[in-house]
Amino acid sequence: MKLYTGVGDKGMTKLIGGTYVSKDSDRVKTYGTIDELNTYIGLVIAKLSDNDKFKDLKRDLLHIQNCLFDLGTDIANPQIDNDNLRFNKENIKWLETRIDNFQNEPPAIKRFILPGGSELSALLQICRTTTRKAERYLVTLSWECTIPNDIEVFINRLSDYFYAIARVANYRLNVEENFYKNGNEVFH
Repeated sequence: MKLYTGVGDKGMTKLIGGTYVSKDSDRVKTYGTIDELNTYIGLVIAKLSDNDKFKDLKRDLLHIQNCLFDLGTDIANPQIDNDNLRFNKENIKWLETRIDNFQNEPPAIKRFILPGGSELSALLQICRTTTRKAERYLVTLSWECTIPNDIEVFINRLSDYFYAIARVANYRLNVEENFYKNGNEVFH
């Protein structure tokens, strides 16, 4: 099988079921951004590969990559409904449990943090913001077709997960987080 088909040469792509749509359609933007997120997660996993401090995160992230592949496939299906999802809604509970566990690991804070600190935390914040972008596209897509709510819930929780583990990354690496200071604080 060839890697190239020529279909995309004129700005079109084929969805599950054979329908052709423009590459700038809301559906393609949505699953394309989920693919983008999956790629960033792959970069994070590559950074974690030799660090024993993060075996739990690596395991989680590999699981999330599979979830995102399922979600992307489901979104690429114009006939999507609750009866033919690849995505398993049990992943929502799993993700919520993981968020709860990681949220309690670093000390509590009462201020906003700036993305960064360690390189790993910065990469996880990129995953968080890419998740939010995917969520915005998903909401836009939901105005024109029915999207099973479990998909929207998972994507919403996923950004919280990335925030939580970005904080955990700095904590485990002993890197201080930078807190947001508004303009009045900076000059006083």
